[in-house]
Amino acid sequence: MKQEKLTRFIKAEDANRKWYVVDAKDQVLGRLAAQVARVIRGKHKAVFTPNMDTGDFVIILNADKIKLTGKRATMKSYFRHTQYPGGGKTATYSEVMEKHPERIVEFAVRGMLPKNRLGRKLIKKLKVYTGEEHPHKAQQPESLSF
Repeated sequence: MKQEKLTRFIKAEDANRKWYVVDAKDQVLGRLAAQVARVIRGKHKAVFTPNMDTGDFVIILNADKIKLTGKRATMKSYFRHTQYPGGGKTATYSEVMEKHPERIVEFAVRGMLPKNRLGRKLIKKLKVYTGEEHPHKAQQPESLSF
């Protein structure tokens, strides 16, 4: 009798989740965001399942010291809507960096995750901070470098 090859699917609660800490100092935004999105999604694991949350948690430190290449620092803009008629707002990279530098990394990683309810669940596994300190010491995060 011929043996069939079956695809293994694991349950989300069976995924072995780890915590990683990444230092964003002098890193290029897009390259960092792509690698972080890969870890959050779980694509670096052998048990990756496209429709399940099998990824790990990522803590990003020094978000205010991230770099952009070329002219992106002057040309990049962020759009949001207030949900009122005519409520479209545009902010430049420098404006967002002054007020909320952690949002720049969050937007970049969010853009590289699925645009569905799985993506909305995965983005909650990203923790971004502007300084060297974070409140997740109890999770014993491992250092991750790219």
